[in-house]
Amino acid sequence: MAQAIATEQTQPTDDEPSPASGPPRVFSLRFNGTGMAFAALFFGFSLFPSLLPRAGYVQGIASGITIMIGYAIGVGIHTLWRFLQIPSPRPSRARVIKTILLALVGLSVVTATWKYVGWQNEVRGIFDAPSISPLTWPVIVLVTVLVAGLILIVARSLRRLVVFGTRLLGRRLPPRLAQAISFATIALMIWLLVTGVLVNGFFAAANALFAPRDSATTEGVVQTTSTLRSGGPESLVEWDTLGRKGRDFVATGPTVEQIDEFSGGGAVEPIRVYVGLDSEPTLRGRADLLLQELQRTGAFDREVLVVATTTGTGFLDPAAVDALEYMYNGDTAISGVQYSFLPSWISLLADQDAVKLTSRTVFDTVHDYWSTLPADDRPALYLYGLSLGSFGVESVLTSINVVNEPIDGAFMSGPPFVNPLHNEIEADRDPGSPAWLPKFENGRTVQFTSSGSQIDAVIDQRWGPSRLVYLQHSSDPVVFFNQKLAFEDPEWLVAGQRGPDIPESMTWVPLVTMWQVALDLPAAGSVPVGHGHMYSKQSNAEAWAAMTRPEGWTASDTERLVAQMDADGTG
Repeated sequence: MAQAIATEQTQPTDDEPSPASGPPRVFSLRFNGTGMAFAALFFGFSLFPSLLPRAGYVQGIASGITIMIGYAIGVGIHTLWRFLQIPSPRPSRARVIKTILLALVGLSVVTATWKYVGWQNEVRGIFDAPSISPLTWPVIVLVTVLVAGLILIVARSLRRLVVFGTRLLGRRLPPRLAQAISFATIALMIWLLVTGVLVNGFFAAANALFAPRDSATTEGVVQTTSTLRSGGPESLVEWDTLGRKGRDFVATGPTVEQIDEFSGGGAVEPIRVYVGLDSEPTLRGRADLLLQELQRTGAFDREVLVVATTTGTGFLDPAAVDALEYMYNGDTAISGVQYSFLPSWISLLADQDAVKLTSRTVFDTVHDYWSTLPADDRPALYLYGLSLGSFGVESVLTSINVVNEPIDGAFMSGPPFVNPLHNEIEADRDPGSPAWLPKFENGRTVQFTSSGSQIDAVIDQRWGPSRLVYLQHSSDPVVFFNQKLAFEDPEWLVAGQRGPDIPESMTWVPLVTMWQVALDLPAAGSVPVGHGHMYSKQSNAEAWAAMTRPEGWTASDTERLVAQMDADGTG
């Protein structure tokens, strides 16, 4: 975009004021006419709805970026036209063409502006969110102008830098060669700055910001007194080293009394084992410490053992882990290891290698010991991961150890767009199944489920001994964002195959839709449960029940379980 804006014409045209000479200065109010027309058109595009409801300032960011994309395209077309020396139409014909094109652009912008509030309220209706009014417009306009202005200033500054380099090199080199070298040098410097200094600086600043939060303890959470929890009496892991989300995990969950009330009696206390980043300095040490904690607490004597991969902050979703403990009358052991301080939307970019290495190392350590136990006298072994945690689970599923000694299943909730196995399965899904809820090889190994949908009981009968489950919402941008959205109409937007959360008025626009869905990512965890990246107790319980097959379990048991969790305030 900066390159296109950098080619703003250096000579006057009939659609803009005549400049004194040279390109527009950084803070000049002189603009390319063709670019402005495309900017207006793309402003209309930016108002189209996306997967999630947008606050006014978010809409402003989306519009600011989008109109500058349009402006860059317009400038690029104008520059190419001039470079190819294509003759312009006669003045009288040119005026007619311009009038028609401007009328069409104006009609598009006015229509989109008029419909914007209705479009947003359609999305908000799906999410049971409060409606917005036209009073949102001042915020949208202000943020749009600020964002677009900032982008334009940066682009023009870069162009002036290229011009300076060209003049400097032009003293010894031919003009075109000097310009090419100057542009290539500046482009390389920008690339190195963005991918190196800025990215590393952003991640370093994020770690510095979020690491202190990890040392805090959530209000109301107190140190566990159970010997079956990490951080408690006899634990090999100190309470203060667990991290904030680790302390939340080991200090909460259903009590034996609450589980007894659901099951009718005979419950045992669930085992929860966790190792924080500060518990051991090395990954190998953390994995070994986890195994020692599992052995100390008697986890390998339980009916079900779950090796969970956490999200970026070390979070394990109570809606998932609590449900499993009720389901098996507490006869479970659930474990996790922290690998980051960062929230998921940053960790998704920064910690892919960390989560992959952590997941494999921890799994191999636990699995190597588990596989030495008699097959009829060891717990069923499952993997679990939410969000980036599911990326870690997928990295384990490719391990040769799984082939040699298969696990019983893996439950992956809200799989992000970086998950290679998920993307491969979606691309190779059975014909006729939608992208948001695929079927793969008639459900022999992998099943997909969503809020309001259940795994097919008929297919369940053919499901193999190692079962994989993906839980995903059609409105979850963490699942469906993809850089290909810039130039490809996604299959999840195909008419007749859209998920229930996707608004009918959502339309794919090249380049624009990618930015819209990207801006949905940070808000994916701030929507009502059952939408976006917020997965419900009901959906988690249904997935666990289908995959683990508790003896005698029925759909009515799932309903009772959710009601019990609501009454107990768990999950």
